[in-house]
Amino acid sequence: MGCDDERTDPRTGSGAVASVDLDAVAHNVHVLQQFAGDAAVMAVVKADGYNHGAVEVARAAVAAGAQELGVTTIGEALELRAAGITVPVLAWLHRTDSDFAAAIAQQVGIAVSTAAQLDAVVDAARRVGRTADLSLKIDTGLNRNGVAEADLDDVLDTTAVAVAEGTVRLTGMFSHLACADEPGHPANDAQAERLRDAVRRSTRRGTPPAVVHLSNSAATLTRPDLGFDMVRPGIALYGLSPVPELGTFGLRPVMTLSAQVANIKKVSEGESVSYGYTWTAPADTVVALVALGYADGVVRRLSGRFEVTIGGRRYPSVGRVCMDQFVVDLGGGGSGVAVGDEALLFGPGDRGEAHAQDWADALDTISYEVVTGIRGRVRRRFVAAHSGEATK
Repeated sequence: MGCDDERTDPRTGSGAVASVDLDAVAHNVHVLQQFAGDAAVMAVVKADGYNHGAVEVARAAVAAGAQELGVTTIGEALELRAAGITVPVLAWLHRTDSDFAAAIAQQVGIAVSTAAQLDAVVDAARRVGRTADLSLKIDTGLNRNGVAEADLDDVLDTTAVAVAEGTVRLTGMFSHLACADEPGHPANDAQAERLRDAVRRSTRRGTPPAVVHLSNSAATLTRPDLGFDMVRPGIALYGLSPVPELGTFGLRPVMTLSAQVANIKKVSEGESVSYGYTWTAPADTVVALVALGYADGVVRRLSGRFEVTIGGRRYPSVGRVCMDQFVVDLGGGGSGVAVGDEALLFGPGDRGEAHAQDWADALDTISYEVVTGIRGRVRRRFVAAHSGEATK
C-alpha cells in the first residue's frame, strides 16, 4: 500500500517517483538495535530524513523502537513536534539568532557548542519559565562543531550553575567521529577517551549527563565498544552502508528512484545522440528517452556511467544527461520496451536495478550525496506493503 506526497500532482508531473519503503526503515532500525546491544537508538532524520521524508521516516523508526530522534536545526525539530511526534528530539546546529524559546516551549532538546549558545539557552529558559533539555556537544578532534577544549571548563561551570538553579537539565553529552568509516583508525579511540574525560569533568561538578553518545552509522555497525548509552545512526537508517567495502550489514535500501519512458525511436548506425554528440551508434539501434535529468538529481557527470532497468533488464545510458531527460540504448530490437514503461534507476535491487552505491562509485562520492540529491520534479511516494499502512 502506498500514497503520494503533495509536492507534485501525479497527473501533471514528469512521472518520476522516489518510492520510500517504510517497512525497510523498520527493518533497518531492528538491524541497528542488534548491533547497538544495550545502547538506545537515536534515529537521525535531519535534512528531511536524508531526503526520504522526515516525519514519515520518524514515525516508522519510532514505531520500530527508536527511542530518540536527531535533527540539525530547531525548525526541523519543530516540524516533528507539529506532526504529533512526542519522543525526545535533539537539534544541534544553530544560527546566531536561533529561537531557543520556541524549542524549549516544545520540549526540543538543544545541543550547544559554544559558551554564547549556552548563555542564550539559559536566557531563553528563564524567559519561557521552563527548564531546557540541554546537551553539550564536545569537540573531541573533528574540529568542526562542538565545545573546544579551551572553553570546556567554563562551559561546564556555567552548565553546573544553570542546573543548580533549575534553568536546564543536562540530558546529554556527545561528540562526532572523524574517521568512523575506518574502524581501526586511532582517532576513534582518542575521540572516545576525550569524550569520557569531558563526562568525568562534568560529573565532578555534580552534573553527570543523563545520556552519552558518540557512534554514527559506521561506528554503530563496526565498533560496538563505542556504543556508550546511545548510538546515533543516520545513513544506515535509510539502508545504505556507511562502509560499503565491508558489505551491507543486512540493511535494506529505503529509496527506489524510477521514471517513465517518454519516447522511443530508431537511431541508425553512425548517428549521434544528445548534446555534443558524445555517443554515436555503432550499429542500427533503438533508444528510449527517460523523463528525468540533472534538474531532478541525475547529475550531468553520470552521462554514460549508469544503467537503468526496464522490464527486468538493464540498459546503458548513452549521450549526455540533459536537464529534464536522458537516453538509454535498448539495442537493435528495442527489447519490447514501450512508452510509459517504468525505468528503475536505483533501489534495493529486487528487480535487477542498480544500487545508490553504484552511482556513488561512478561519481567518486558517497551514497549520502546520491539520495539527498534527488530533487526537482521527483514525486515522493511512501510505501508500507507489509504493515498495510502508508503515511502522507
